[in-house]
Amino acid sequence: MSVVEKPSTVTRRVSRGLSGFARKWLLFAILVVLWEIATQLSESVFFPPPSKIAAAAAKLWFSGPASHLFLGDPVFDHILPSLGRLLGGWLLAVVIGVALGTVLGRSRTGMDYVGPLFAFFRAIPPPALVPVFIILFGIGPGMQTATIIFSSLWPVLMNTVDGVRSVDKVKVETARAFRTPKRYWIGLVVLPSALPKIFAGLRVSLSISLILMAISELVGALNGIGYALLAAQRSYDFDQMWAWIVLLGILGYGFNAALLGIERRVLGWQPGRN
Repeated sequence: MSVVEKPSTVTRRVSRGLSGFARKWLLFAILVVLWEIATQLSESVFFPPPSKIAAAAAKLWFSGPASHLFLGDPVFDHILPSLGRLLGGWLLAVVIGVALGTVLGRSRTGMDYVGPLFAFFRAIPPPALVPVFIILFGIGPGMQTATIIFSSLWPVLMNTVDGVRSVDKVKVETARAFRTPKRYWIGLVVLPSALPKIFAGLRVSLSISLILMAISELVGALNGIGYALLAAQRSYDFDQMWAWIVLLGILGYGFNAALLGIERRVLGWQPGRN
C-alpha cells in the first residue's frame, strides 16, 4: 500500500529545497555581479568581465559541429587529455595509498621504520620535482601522471593508516565474538571503520591532483588545460586565459561535489550521514 504525501508536505519540501539553493548560491551570484561591475568600470585588459569570459568559453568549447555534440576542438585536444591524466593518476594513487596504508596501519612497527621517510618526501613540494620527473619520464603524459601520483598519494596513505589504526574496539570485539574469519577481517571490519578518514584523504588528494595537473602542464607539455592557459597568456588573449582559469574552478567544485555524493551514499549506514 503506497502512501501519498499531502500537497502541503510536498510544498514544504520544495520550499526548503529552493531556500537551501538560494542560500548556497546567493553570495556567489552577488560576487559575480560585483565582479562584472568592477571590471566594466576599470576597463582593464588584464581583468575582463565575466560576460566576456563566458563568451570566450562558449566560443572555445561549444562551437563545434553537431557530429561532435557541438563541442569544440579544445575539448578533445586539451580538456579530455587533462581529465584522463588527472583521473588516471589519482586512481593509481588511491589504490597504492589504500593498499599500503592498510598494511602499515595493521602493522605494529611498520610506521616506525617508514614514518621518517614519508615525512621527508611529504615535505618536498611536488612542483619542485617536476624537473626530476622530466628527466625520468621525459616530456609528456608520463611526467604529468607521475607528478599527480606523487602529490596525491600522501593524503590517501596517511589518512588510511590513521583510519585503520583507529578502528573502534567494540567493533573488533563484536567481530571476534562472531568469529569472523581472518580472510574477511579487512573487508568486513577494518576498511568499513576506516572509510570516513579514507574519504577525507580522497577529497584532499583529488583537489591536489587538479592543482598538480595544471602545474605539470605549464612546463614542457604538448596539450592540456595548463598548456592552453599558458598559450592564451603568451598570446595576450586574456579572455581565453580567464576562461581556462574558471574551468579549473568549475572542475574542482564538480569533482568535490561528486565525491561528497559518493561518500554520502557509501557511508549512509553511519549515524548522522543521512
